[in-house]
Amino acid sequence: MNQQPLSFTEVLNLVPQQAPFRFIDEIISLHEDEIVGCYTYKQDESFYAGHFPGKPVTPGVILLETMAQTGVVAYGLYLLSLQVKRDELDQWLTLFSDAEVEFNKPVFPGEKVTITAKKVFWRRMKLKASVQMHNAAGELVSSCVISGMGVPKQ
Repeated sequence: MNQQPLSFTEVLNLVPQQAPFRFIDEIISLHEDEIVGCYTYKQDESFYAGHFPGKPVTPGVILLETMAQTGVVAYGLYLLSLQVKRDELDQWLTLFSDAEVEFNKPVFPGEKVTITAKKVFWRRMKLKASVQMHNAAGELVSSCVISGMGVPKQ
């Protein structure tokens, strides 16, 4: 289907995760081969209270969720929008299927991260992406190969 691509704002508006569980503040760039987004972990995120008291660190599962929201959900919605009519986009649900992840550096409250996902493949509504997360200093904090699939809502 040949139609005008979704804007960054339109993609963000379609992402189903919402505060306090949305970990995308902004999409910086987006095209068929790559998405780049960012998120700043707020000082008062609820998970910091117990991870770890007095010396909070962002949990690895939250880092993975951040990479998934940009690299599978937002990116997948964009790729899906190139194949289906815009009014059909809300009829699809993105499900996480698997990931192989590495953690390189801790991420602390108040840190901004940039997430870059490059398409490995997109076919039959399944997306596999190679994702890297960097801190503001440009250091690699985490990376993964992650997959998800679009399924019709019932």
